[in-house]
Amino acid sequence: MYKKEKIIQAIIQQGVLPLYFHPDENTGIGVMESLYAAGIRVIEYTNRGKPAMKNFRSLKKICSKQFPDLILGLGTVLDTKAALKAIDLGADFLVSPGYSRELALLTADEKKLWIPGCMTPSELMQVQASGPGLVKIFPANIVGPAFIHAVREIFPDLFFMPTGGVDGENLEAWFKAGVSAVGMGNSLISRSIMGKKDYSLLKSNTSTLLKQIAAIRASLV
Repeated sequence: MYKKEKIIQAIIQQGVLPLYFHPDENTGIGVMESLYAAGIRVIEYTNRGKPAMKNFRSLKKICSKQFPDLILGLGTVLDTKAALKAIDLGADFLVSPGYSRELALLTADEKKLWIPGCMTPSELMQVQASGPGLVKIFPANIVGPAFIHAVREIFPDLFFMPTGGVDGENLEAWFKAGVSAVGMGNSLISRSIMGKKDYSLLKSNTSTLLKQIAAIRASLV
């Protein structure tokens, strides 16, 4: 089991947390393999459909056999029931679109990294009370980079990861505002790519994205 701090640092080092869901198990596997081939080592598979848990189980089995260094978490965890199921399936970390005290207490007891979604200072205060951690700013397109710039000094123990509406055009603005990483779903792993099973394009786009993030970070030093 990966320690919380190690997963957070892996996400920060990677600079992006790819997230996706597809009802077809083989498509989910193909996406994971393409992301891994591009250099991704942390992935969020989202709990957004009836087959999600079954597919996640299959992805974890493949990880243990073929990609032992791949950290795989489950996203869109809305309640403790889903959290316990994900933990039972071996999820390395959990991600939620919002903040829940029940999930905060459960994941603390289970010693499992939980990345809550926040979009207000009040929610950030609740998260910071638990100590240093990674926070998903969601939906990021509503608050914008200016929000990060305004709150980051007030919450120095938190790492910010905007998700929702982040793409290649606004990527630099987010990192300039002070985020530690970004979450990217459809803007990277589009329905078109998954529908066409164009895994070579996904691999190419992901490699380009990682280089873009590295270049942006180098320019900010």
